[in-house]
Amino acid sequence: MGEHAAYTVRDASVDDAEACVAIYAPYVTGTAITFETEPPGAQEMADRISSSLQTHAWVVLCDQGTVVGYAYARPFATRVAYRWSCEVSAYLELGRRRTGGGRLLYEALFARLADRGFQIAVAGMTVPNDASLGLHQALGFSPVGTYRRIGWKLGAWHDVAWAQRALAAGPEPPEEPA
Repeated sequence: MGEHAAYTVRDASVDDAEACVAIYAPYVTGTAITFETEPPGAQEMADRISSSLQTHAWVVLCDQGTVVGYAYARPFATRVAYRWSCEVSAYLELGRRRTGGGRLLYEALFARLADRGFQIAVAGMTVPNDASLGLHQALGFSPVGTYRRIGWKLGAWHDVAWAQRALAAGPEPPEEPA
């Protein structure tokens, strides 16, 4: 499938929490794509959205006004020298892979992160996950390594492949993220 003509991307709000929970819950309960084992409730998701919007970015993908996907960024690590780096994730409603939604979400997210001064995005992907690996490669991510047997879920050990891409080339030293 190609681009979906009805897709739009906008900044998320806490009012999108229930829709994001509905998208995310099947990944939590039925896959090892995320290492969470219990889906967050609407209030927890609202708190995550609010926190991400304050420091990074959270965007939602809409199909004729209905939220069908989301992408967000959070701190990569807490030590101060990492402040220009962030970890990114994207989730689409099941059945919407290869419709262009992941690319639209990430492109919008990356623009917002670059505007805020972030320099590097990293993504961790439970493998195997050819769709996610392909999306990240198509968007300029380069592999940086794999943690072997790092997470136990659904009765098995899982590896996580990590990749990174530049968001912006800034001054040296970079300006503080906004």
